Amino acid sequence: MILTDNLIAEANSKGLIKIEPFEHRQLQSASYDLRVGPEAATSSHRKKVNLAEKGFIELFPSDFAIVVSEEKISLDNQHTARFGLRSKWARKGLVATTETQIDPGFEGRLTVGLTNLTSKKISLSHMDDFLTVEFHRLSSPVEKPYSGPYQGKISLDGEDIEAVLEREVMSISDITESLRSLTSNVASMEKSIDNMQKSIDTMKWSVSGTVAVGIAVIAIVTALK
Repeated sequence: MILTDNLIAEANSKGLIKIEPFEHRQLQSASYDLRVGPEAATSSHRKKVNLAEKGFIELFPSDFAIVVSEEKISLDNQHTARFGLRSKWARKGLVATTETQIDPGFEGRLTVGLTNLTSKKISLSHMDDFLTVEFHRLSSPVEKPYSGPYQGKISLDGEDIEAVLEREVMSISDITESLRSLTSNVASMEKSIDNMQKSIDTMKWSVSGTVAVGIAVIAIVTALK
């Protein structure tokens, strides 16, 4: 069952799910909006940025970023959740590249990977609404609540920074050049296929002509017998 706004607030007050800090203005009709948290890192900055101090971070064209949520989420053994990037950011050209499910028993901040697919830089400010979470009540409690490596995680660690550093940023000019090269290769391939087809057609006519001549010779020899 998907929780509506009043059921989300009720479950939070009872401790069945916990959103810290919880603010009623972040409630939507059947979801809750999470905000950009205090830390982020991008493949262009190549280091962790304190957004609480700096105020914002910029994602350059084709940039990859890891961002944590401001809110901490806790789920009991009978609730799960799914989250996604808010549509206003998707319309600007950001894409979330993170698993969208939050398992029962999870506790911590959400860590989200974002990629800028546009040719313009996009700014994310601390406390911007950027994720929306949909909560589900299960028919019964799970036997194996989440106990993975991200349990209790509230900040970026060395693994996150390494993931950002390993992500090579391709500039728009590089992308354009790659597309131009691909187009050229496709055109060359099409030309080769066309020439091959012409050669095959020529061979067909040659074979047909040879066969026709052979048949004619056989006919003449037969007539002279």
